[in-house]
Amino acid sequence: MPLSQPQAEWFAATFKKLVDTVGGVVLGKEDIITLAFITMLAEGHLLLEDAPGTGKTQLAKSMAATVQGSHKRIQFTPDLLPSDVTGVTVYDQQKNEFSFHKGAVFASILLADEINRASPKTQSALLEVMEEGRVTAEGESHEVERPFMVIATQNPVEQAGTYRLPEAQLDRFLMKTSIGYPGVTQTIDILAGAANRNASGGISPVITTNAIAEMIDLAGTVHVAPAVLQYIAELADHTRNNKDARLGVSVRGAMALTRAVKARAASRGRNYVLPDDVEDLARPVLAHRIVLDPEAEFNGVSGNDIVDKAIAEVSAPQEREVSA
Repeated sequence: MPLSQPQAEWFAATFKKLVDTVGGVVLGKEDIITLAFITMLAEGHLLLEDAPGTGKTQLAKSMAATVQGSHKRIQFTPDLLPSDVTGVTVYDQQKNEFSFHKGAVFASILLADEINRASPKTQSALLEVMEEGRVTAEGESHEVERPFMVIATQNPVEQAGTYRLPEAQLDRFLMKTSIGYPGVTQTIDILAGAANRNASGGISPVITTNAIAEMIDLAGTVHVAPAVLQYIAELADHTRNNKDARLGVSVRGAMALTRAVKARAASRGRNYVLPDDVEDLARPVLAHRIVLDPEAEFNGVSGNDIVDKAIAEVSAPQEREVSA
């Protein structure tokens, strides 16, 4: 059943309350907070490529606090094992039976710090849960929470001793962006409250996890006109035909963008998607999925450049087609 206008208005009001609440802790980063909640409501995961100390942990903890969910943080290191992430089955001598001890992934929001420092095997264990939404141990499946969102980080500066995420694994992240350092005014506000090392601890839940699950379901019912779907498909196709791209946006990438723009439209109080939604989210959703030609990369071309060129050269639909 399509999203009704009253439902869209409730969705938008709740979304704004979530963003404003987290914005009271993560200062001056409303655009990043908005992208993070869109990612959550599209049932996706977020990759932040940022230097240490930019507020990544604070963002994850604050988001979890607003939705009455649990938050866990795991520091990825070369000696981290897959079972440390997903959990392990152990033998209980008192009960004379095997029991499953849940790992860090059993949380509403998991901060995977410096994901590229863990071995490919451990990375794969996390990325499998991100895709499947469950952990399988000893032939038994264990569902993760809903909502379940991974906020993974990478340090773009220090690459020694890291394992770069393969393109197929990068494709599992709905969005990739960076928080960046705050401006001078926001920095002064942060320093003024430096004595409170647990600012997110003062956040009161805005909504339950069940209500977030309802919002996720509602976002999925937002109408996307055939012309907008064609626009998304043509953007993806344009990236594949760009001479600077060795590998363009996959069908999974186009599907991810479709899910994201639905959530964005609902967050604006609309039950239909506009081309503006597509253009606004194209960079964070598509750019990291593009594999650049080595020569183009050497010349300074980025995935964002290829996405921008696609937006500039592909004609956006001019008229909105309203659902019946």
